[in-house]
Formats: sequence, C-alpha cells, structure tokens
Amino acid sequence: MIRKRKESEHMSSLFRKKDINDLVKHASPLKRTLKTWDLTFLGIGAIIGTGIFVLTGKGALTAGPALALSFFMAAICCGFAGLCYAEFASMAPVAGSAYTYSYIAFGEIIAFIIGWDLILEYALGAATVSVGWSGYFVNLLSNMGIRIPTLLTAAIGTTPGVNTIFNLPAFLIILVITWIISIGITQTKRVNDTMVLVKLAVIVLFIICTIWFIKPQNWHPFSPFGWYSYHNGTASGIIPAASIVFFSFIGFDAVSSSAEETINPSKTLPRGILLSLLISTILYIIMTLTMTGVVKYTIFIKYLNAPILAVLAKTGQTWLSIIVSVGAILGMTTVILVQLYGQSRISYSMSRDGLFPKFFGQVDQKHQTPFKGTWFFGIITALASGFINLNILSELVNIGTLTAFILVSAGVLLMRRTHPEIHRGFRAPGVPITPIIAIIFCITLIAGLNWETWLRFVVWLAIGMAIYFGYGRRHATIKDKKGE
Repeated sequence: MIRKRKESEHMSSLFRKKDINDLVKHASPLKRTLKTWDLTFLGIGAIIGTGIFVLTGKGALTAGPALALSFFMAAICCGFAGLCYAEFASMAPVAGSAYTYSYIAFGEIIAFIIGWDLILEYALGAATVSVGWSGYFVNLLSNMGIRIPTLLTAAIGTTPGVNTIFNLPAFLIILVITWIISIGITQTKRVNDTMVLVKLAVIVLFIICTIWFIKPQNWHPFSPFGWYSYHNGTASGIIPAASIVFFSFIGFDAVSSSAEETINPSKTLPRGILLSLLISTILYIIMTLTMTGVVKYTIFIKYLNAPILAVLAKTGQTWLSIIVSVGAILGMTTVILVQLYGQSRISYSMSRDGLFPKFFGQVDQKHQTPFKGTWFFGIITALASGFINLNILSELVNIGTLTAFILVSAGVLLMRRTHPEIHRGFRAPGVPITPIIAIIFCITLIAGLNWETWLRFVVWLAIGMAIYFGYGRRHATIKDKKGE
C-alpha cells in the first residue's frame, strides 16, 4: 500500500503545474521596452528570410506554381497555432513561450520536453539559416572582387567534390548577433527594426521590377503533382512542399518569448504575433506567384541556393542582383537574431524554474539580459554552424516546432475547460474548432517528414530526458513551494 502511494506521488510530481497568478505577480528583472510594432517587426524578422531567398526554389520543384498554396497551407497551420499562442500570451504574459504554457497546462515533464524541443528549434534553426547567410555573403563578396578561401566557406562534406573544413562566415555572424543580443533588448530591437525595414523595401522593389514580366502560361499546369504524389522516387505535391516551406514560418513563436520585455504584453503580444503572420503570408504568396509566373518552375533546378537570381537572369535585371543579395543577407540576419533571442529566453526561463543550472538564468545588472546563458548557447550554435553539415539536420527543426504547436493548441483546449475563470486579454475565436484544426494541420505536416527525422528526434528527446531526471527534476523550484 505504501509502495503504491509512493509510486503515485512519484508520477504526480512529474506533472506538477505552475500557477498563473504566481507567475504573473513576480516582478521581472528584464527591461520592458517592446511595443506592438516592435513585436510585429520581431515576428517579420523571424519569418521573412530563408523562405523567400532560399526555399522557394526547392518548394517550386516539389509543388510547381501551386507552391503558393503550400505557403498558404503552412500559414494556415501557423495562423491557427498563432491564435492559440496569442491567447496563452495574454493569459500568462511571462517569458518562456510554449515551455511556460505547457508548464501551466500539462505539468513539469511535458514542459521540459517542449523547452528542450524549443532549444532544438531555435539553436539548430539559427545555425541552419547562418549557413544560407554564409552562401549569400560569400557570393556578394565575390561579386565585389573579394574572395574567401574555399576551405573556410562550408563544413566538411557539405558540398560533394569540394574540399571544405569550416564555415567561417556562418561562425562569425552567430557570434556578432550573440553580442548584440547580450548587450540589451533596446539594441536588439533597433538593429532588428532597421534590418526588417530594409529587407521589406528590397522585397517590394523586387516585386515592382519583375511583376511586369509575368507570363500566365508559366502557371500551367498550376499543380503538376497534385496534393501528394511520388515523382522520381520522392514525395511531391502541395503537402510535401508545405512541409518544406513550413521552415519559413518558424520563429514567429519567439515573439511570445519576449513577454517580460514587453509593455502591456496581454494586448501587444497577440497583436504582434498575428500581424507578423498576416504581413509575411501576403508577401510570401505574392513573391511565389511572381517568381513562378516569370520563369517556368523547372528552371529553379539550376538556382536551388538562390532562386531569385533565376528571375533576375530571365528579366535581364542583373543590376538588382546585388541589392537582392543585400536584402537576402539582412533577411537571414534578422531570422538568426530572433531565433537566438528566443533561445536565450527559453534557457533563462528553464533556469529560473530550476530545470537548468542557475548559470543560464543569471541576469547581468548592467545589460539587464541573461548575459552568460546567451553567450553559452551562442558559442555552441556558432561552432555547430562552422563544423557540422546541417543539411541532414534541418528537418529536425520542423518536427520540434510542430510538436510545440500541437501542445500549445491542446493547452488552450485544456485551459478553457479547467480554468475558465482566468482573465484573457485575447480569446482565440472558434474554440474548440480553432485549436483542433491547428493540431490536424501540424500532424499533417509532420506526416510529410521522413523516418530519419523521427529517429533523430527520438535521440534528441532521450538526451533531454537524461538531463531532466539527472538534474532538472531534483532542482525544480516548484517542489519547494509544494512541499515535496
């Protein structure tokens, strides 16, 4: 009898939950300075970058001109999930994003799993984008007559037949952005806002200059591979392409990580999340239709790393290539910045809860940022981008993010039922339909990923569980309060 009771207590302690009221009333040592448009720009900074400047080529080859529908499908998935994030953000305006929301709704072990997934999403995502950034940067320097030794332009084995050992540009950009984030949220905000404005201007200029060259016959057949089919031994169609371009939208959830640095977060966070998704989706669809209208989608096989250059070559507007390269570099810089920012705030929240060592949660008095933790993960991410071939790992980012989306959506369903009395500055419309649709879309996109991705994800979770049971569970601050 005693043994059964101890086993029951052991299991219940794994699912101990945080109280929203306790979370909200604790003063944050972080500096509050972000407003609605800062958050919107933070979201746009995370979303618009790799999707437009890199993934449109691979996506078009997978879905044809129907890639616009793939972007729309991925956007709907993120939109429904975004509504759920917005409700949680208004209900619990504290740092931690999906990690904190899961701690409130499902309990400690689920929260740790999601926090561990978010580290995967942000750190590996930033490292992956930095590699694309490096490609554009090296190309821009080459056009200016400056050459970086080939050995220092990529990790070992990245490009078949090319001898490389280290990606120096990717390594350095991660360190520079880590420094910006570590010295303060005001500096981070100013750098991000400036770069977002410039890259939006470049995208609008590109559309204005190329839209006149659209030939409607290039859109026929609009969906050559249907919704889902096998073509040349690989999955093709609108759904597989949506699974690919979903990577483009990853990062908008980092907006909710900024809750403790936001002025009036219960109102501004939902606005920032939804506005950034709306603006980015409109631009993605216009860009996709423009690019597949100017050139036949099959042409992108020759321009996989820089698909926009295919359009410029077709229209003869080579003068735009340098401007577009600058826009691409700035676009991917903001993506890296927002992902590293989100990473630093997730590890800060987990440390504050005792699930990570105190080192990661120490706030520097001068800069009012988690300075040490920011630099720790910044250096790890920089080394990964420099030495590791990330091509085989990038889909891990998608599966980690989709898992977080599913739990946040399920959390809204649960909290509506168990805590209807809690004040919500924003209520997701159409509950329970909205979160259920978000979950269905996420599961559909997960189904588009290959089995190797699942295997790597399981290995990552196993490492996380070792850390949780070896350290986090015994040091969690919540147990002191519960008297366990």
